[in-house]
Amino acid sequence: MKLSHLFVLSAAAVVPAGAMGADPQVDLKTNMGTIRLELNPAAAPKTVENFLQYVKDGHYNGTIFHRVIDGFMIQGGGYDKNFKEKSTRSPVVNEASSGVKAGMMNKLGTVAMGRTSDPNSATAQFFINVNDNDFRNWGNPRGDGNGYAVFGKVVSGLEVVNKIAKLPTGSGGPMSRDVPKQPVIIESATVVGAQ
Repeated sequence: MKLSHLFVLSAAAVVPAGAMGADPQVDLKTNMGTIRLELNPAAAPKTVENFLQYVKDGHYNGTIFHRVIDGFMIQGGGYDKNFKEKSTRSPVVNEASSGVKAGMMNKLGTVAMGRTSDPNSATAQFFINVNDNDFRNWGNPRGDGNGYAVFGKVVSGLEVVNKIAKLPTGSGGPMSRDVPKQPVIIESATVVGAQ
């Protein structure tokens, strides 16, 4: 065996497991339990960067899941518990097409960006799919074709997501429906292992 091969093998042996390119994770601590998200920068780099900046800025702390539809999704990140809309930065470009190409679809347990009818309007709001919502994927003719950018998945706390999805809903704040009657508050959002 050549000396150069031996060095490569020995150097690889001392690199800690998980230290080489681990995808970032974020804990959403809610009043109903903690949801851990694993983000996928390879599928949606600008979206992940945008979401992580909102997390680091403390934007999500004290926000609510304001739109909950069992069998579809739970949405949050835009309003505080008094339904005051939080200010946001400029929107990000919709990366739904690159996400689909990378295998990130709107499937059960994935997290995607909320947006308006303008495909490039996503800012801070996100939703977690509680079903396979293929019509939300880029190119799907059942949707608008532009899709909703999936940028991660739930790796623990899916039972919390499902518990939230099953809450009774009604009107609240500026919304006429789909607002949980029992407020679901994101108490904190933190990057796991952040220094």
